[in-house]
Amino acid sequence: MKENEQDTLKTIQGHSQGLYKDKGSRFIALAWPVKDEEKIKELLAGIKKEYHDARHHCFAWVLGQDKALYRTNDDGEPSGTAGQPIYGQILSHDLCNILIVVVRYFGGTKLGVRGLINAYRQAARQAIANNRIITKTLRKYYRLHFDYPAMNDIMRVMKTFDLQQEGQDFGLRCSLDFSVRKSLSHKVIERFRGIPDIQIRLLHTD
Repeated sequence: MKENEQDTLKTIQGHSQGLYKDKGSRFIALAWPVKDEEKIKELLAGIKKEYHDARHHCFAWVLGQDKALYRTNDDGEPSGTAGQPIYGQILSHDLCNILIVVVRYFGGTKLGVRGLINAYRQAARQAIANNRIITKTLRKYYRLHFDYPAMNDIMRVMKTFDLQQEGQDFGLRCSLDFSVRKSLSHKVIERFRGIPDIQIRLLHTD
């Protein structure tokens, strides 16, 4: 990985809500930061249970720094009038790792295609505006296995790159967990691989 490769992303800090009303219909937008599809499924199930009396539960979500993983859902609204406007707000704010659900309570008067698009867009925009947009630095988490003679060399690399130690176990054989900024990971791992008899395992990226 090249050192100058982008390793930051923009997301929201926590849960927030937005509200838009038009001709008696209420559009309640709910936004969360998310990291995986399992969490998204859990949140969607909870929303449908909590707002079980609502007419529609429309949503859009985006995962990953490159925003390649996403989904939109109109949940019975005319195609393209709900999920896409919500998704458009996520993209226009350059966000990822985010889920926005807009719950609609029908007010008895149809809004038409343009009215619906505007309503879902405005509700999603309010949920984002009521949150805080943060920039996160992506980090990789590794585990090292080594023998005691390699300890000084290991610690020298840790200090050189100012690596964050996440855990350790110094038993018969040593193990040490650390995290490193994603853009520096290639250089750090190459340095560690120059130490004899060391095993390196990637745990996860966050």
